[in-house]
Amino acid sequence: MRYNHYMIPLRDCRSSNRFPAVTVALIIMNLLIFLYQGYLGTRGTVLNDGIPWIQHEVSPPAFDLRSYRTHLLGDGASRLYPISRANYFISQYALIPIELKNGVDLPPTIPFPIWLTLFSSMFLHGGIIHLVGNMLYLWIFGDNVEEAMGHVKFLIFYLLCGIIASFSQLLLNSASSIPQLGASGAIAGVLAAYFMLFPYSRILTLVVVFFFVRLVAVPAVFLLGFWFIVQVLSAASSLGSNSGIAWFAHIGGFLAGVLLVFPLKKRDTTLVLLQIFRKRYQ
Repeated sequence: MRYNHYMIPLRDCRSSNRFPAVTVALIIMNLLIFLYQGYLGTRGTVLNDGIPWIQHEVSPPAFDLRSYRTHLLGDGASRLYPISRANYFISQYALIPIELKNGVDLPPTIPFPIWLTLFSSMFLHGGIIHLVGNMLYLWIFGDNVEEAMGHVKFLIFYLLCGIIASFSQLLLNSASSIPQLGASGAIAGVLAAYFMLFPYSRILTLVVVFFFVRLVAVPAVFLLGFWFIVQVLSAASSLGSNSGIAWFAHIGGFLAGVLLVFPLKKRDTTLVLLQIFRKRYQ
């Protein structure tokens, strides 16, 4: 499904009274790891063992048949295939569904249990647009949610939403060897918490509809509700296809955020959207 309209948030109109230390730390960590990925991308290739992947009846990650054939010309028959150092790093620390499903760490391996890729995958990104989009959303919405929860609870909330988001995608794609990576699922949870806590907060938004481009201050309930509907429609249209976007992770992360905001918000913080709902239907 192609969308010819976009709503891109630029900033919210709600100030925060406390420095969002966790939000800033998460952004810095994501940026540093992405810079490291970029550095690795300049360091040439290494060889990875493809046989264990084939034994699990899946293609190894980042396998390029042309590069492999070129490698064979100088090496004869080989079980190894060339892979860039950046893709090698991603294949190690991204979440690969088939590995988690079978509880096995396939090459390239990591020095800790494979289930910990549920955490490490949240800090990897597939490109600059992927990174910038995620960090923009985290910067705009993270500070207020962090203030409403406190630093420690916000970090717990963020990580739990990311894990639940990953499992949501795994349920539909458990036999895949394509790496899952990115902070999108965790950030979807942050959007959901903002949606519940500050529905009337105005978000300065770049609205693009075909050739119409305009800056509009949009209520959060409308912007984030629209965002969630787009995820659901995109997920429905991607069923049976090989989409490179983990739409179901976004949906799972958002729904996790709606539920987890209840126990993790501060006691004196009001869930405004729930209060509105109760008044309307009492």
